[in-house]
Amino acid sequence: MNDRQNPYDPYQQPQIIGYDEYGQPVYQQQGQQQYDPYAQQQPEQDGQPQQGYGYDPYAGAQQDYDPYTAQHAQQQTQQGYGYDDGAYGYGTGRQPAVDDTAQQWSAPQAPTAPTAAAPAPPVPEQRRDPEPAAAAAVPGQRRADGDYGTEQFAFIEEPDEDSEDVIDWLKFTESRSERREEARRRGHNRMIALIVVVALVVVGGAGYLWFAGKIPGTSGSDERSNAATGPQKRDVIVVHLHNTKKGGTSTALLVDNVTTGQGTTVLLPNSLAVAADDGSTTTLGESVDDDGSTGTREAIDTLLGTSISGTWRLDTPYLENLVELVGNIEVDTDTDVPASEKGASPLVSKGEAQTLSGPAAVAYATYRGPGEPEAEQLMRFGQVMRSVLRKLSEDPEAATVTVETLAQILDPSLPEQDLGASLAKLAGHAKVGDYKTELLPVQSDGTLTDKATENVVKDVLGGKVRAPEQGAAVRVGIKNATGNTKGTEYARIQLVNGGYAFVDSGKAEAAASSEVLHGAAEDRAKAIEVAKTLGLPESSVKKGEPAANADVSVVLGQNYKIPEQTS
Repeated sequence: MNDRQNPYDPYQQPQIIGYDEYGQPVYQQQGQQQYDPYAQQQPEQDGQPQQGYGYDPYAGAQQDYDPYTAQHAQQQTQQGYGYDDGAYGYGTGRQPAVDDTAQQWSAPQAPTAPTAAAPAPPVPEQRRDPEPAAAAAVPGQRRADGDYGTEQFAFIEEPDEDSEDVIDWLKFTESRSERREEARRRGHNRMIALIVVVALVVVGGAGYLWFAGKIPGTSGSDERSNAATGPQKRDVIVVHLHNTKKGGTSTALLVDNVTTGQGTTVLLPNSLAVAADDGSTTTLGESVDDDGSTGTREAIDTLLGTSISGTWRLDTPYLENLVELVGNIEVDTDTDVPASEKGASPLVSKGEAQTLSGPAAVAYATYRGPGEPEAEQLMRFGQVMRSVLRKLSEDPEAATVTVETLAQILDPSLPEQDLGASLAKLAGHAKVGDYKTELLPVQSDGTLTDKATENVVKDVLGGKVRAPEQGAAVRVGIKNATGNTKGTEYARIQLVNGGYAFVDSGKAEAAASSEVLHGAAEDRAKAIEVAKTLGLPESSVKKGEPAANADVSVVLGQNYKIPEQTS
């Protein structure tokens, strides 16, 4: 679209008349005189001085040429958007005039050359091909032409440190934010994992407690409590330690309570009164020396109400070998055991966690100091047995191999496989601390005390008195309250002749009348038969709590008639 005041002729190309300080060509404006650098100044016309656009480098009084001033003056006389037919682009505002102190037009100089360059030769007029009219530019808007030189925008090529710093800061901020988000995400995941683990632990612990029956109020706990107070399954073997050098024996019961998972060594004093084969009363020590294994085992069963599965005779040389096989033992010794030679150091020293070899273990287990009661020596024997069990393997096969290595001739009631299995079970209890040692207390006459009957016989060995087997003799416990020491012996003779098993329950303070006690209702008929055998009235039969080691308990009062007195 042509400018109305300055028509645009696409076929008329502007003529380059020079270059500005930026190296851009300066075109001849419409209405200006042809630029001739060698032309002389023309005379004045109409009384006004006529100025040309050219200059004479040899003239000294010519006016300086300012292309920007002329161009700006022409643009002020025009209307429109501020562009002419000789410029391809839009103005960027008023440009400062060229400072030409030499009063001559000179070509642009390089920044590094201080001297002025020679004047450029005239550029011949070139004819350009017609170009389509440029779209009208909006005031203040640049047109996307390629007519600007990069030197006009030199700041674009210069590196901007501030922009790099901003980019680095943005990257740092972004990376820090990402790290924070990642840390927050990991923390959240860890918290979830921790909650899951805690929940699993709580559920697993509760499940274990419920399965083990340790939660109060649950059925498992009730069943466990009933098992502890009710009938329990126990595996019992009796071991007799024979001292082959000094003589004497020591007896202990190795009890494995399968129901409660508890192992116990019950030490039996040699002074314990037991029944002999003929029904007479003898001591445990004499029974072991005279009767051997079978009779003593049955006598202990009758006295304590136990069911011993077998007898293990352990001579001191075999105990020494057993300790060596398990690799020595550790015992908290309570005394020094002197050596056999005078002046030698003690064979066993007093102290905690003393390591004992085979000979030292035998010496400690059989040692009884001057004036010491038998109970002290029995406790040392129990310590050695417990330490041996702790070192023994809890694997039945491995324990059996250890027993076979001893090369003992065992009692037929307890073969090597059975003994190895029993010892392995006891070893499992001893390793975890579920093992204890109890001494069966007896009175001076060898009878059991009430405390022994209640704590050891009832709780450790049998809980409640087991029901006698079919055809087995009824066990009758006799407690003498007649004031006559012969009353027990006469009652024993009567009961043995009547086919009963006699159990000596000791003595009591004198009582006027006799009592026959039975526990269960079905035992009343047995109690009546016992009363008749002893010559007591049926009115003396009462329901009560018999001794733990007897089916029927009898308290002989002063109304009991001793045959010798009546004759």
